[in-house]
Amino acid sequence: MIRLGVPSKGRLMEQTFDWFAMRGVRMSRSGSDREYAGRVEGAEGVQLVLLSAGEIPRELAAGRIELGVTGTDLVREKLAGWSSELVELAPMGFGHADLILAVPDCWRDCRDLDDLAAIARDFRAEHGFRLRIATKYHRLVRAYLAAYEVADYQLVDSQGATEGTVANLTAEAIADITSSGETLRANNLRILDAEPILRSQATLFAARAAMGPQLSDFAAQLGLPEIATG
Repeated sequence: MIRLGVPSKGRLMEQTFDWFAMRGVRMSRSGSDREYAGRVEGAEGVQLVLLSAGEIPRELAAGRIELGVTGTDLVREKLAGWSSELVELAPMGFGHADLILAVPDCWRDCRDLDDLAAIARDFRAEHGFRLRIATKYHRLVRAYLAAYEVADYQLVDSQGATEGTVANLTAEAIADITSSGETLRANNLRILDAEPILRSQATLFAARAAMGPQLSDFAAQLGLPEIATG
């Protein structure tokens, strides 16, 4: 049995269902939107498991599902050694978003990462504590800032509306996922002139421990490149 984890609601679920339907595998939710069971037609031995997108990396790594659809941002943030546990089978062409750094629009002298590093040093000297960056993506942001030698900052955990933390005076800058930038602009925030921390999209992943003939046959049915089963 191949257990396939799919986002349990919203546009991501609908687009995932459409992606598989285009490849001859039809999926549907059983019963009401409050139920987390589903049906699969057109593929033998595949069970649909509806989960939140954030749960799917953990469930793949734990071996409780063999395949999963989730964002590349969530996999890389939640699993430090993700490539040793998962195989990226196919980018799916939807769910595009960039993980970016944004600062208050009124910081006219902060355009890029060099400016941010200088402002962070001055901020600590002036205020006695490090500049705060609100984010849900601690691992990815730390690695990115270290690569650009930005040091005088602290990460503030944000599990709600990250864009509002600057206005609420709980952070001076943010690192968050955005697709259009509209919410950032509405909160008077501006993306730094730098490469995104990560360009993310919905992707089909497989657990390495599950690689075998059944999974390989299903991948072939979906029209994916041949995958190693050893």
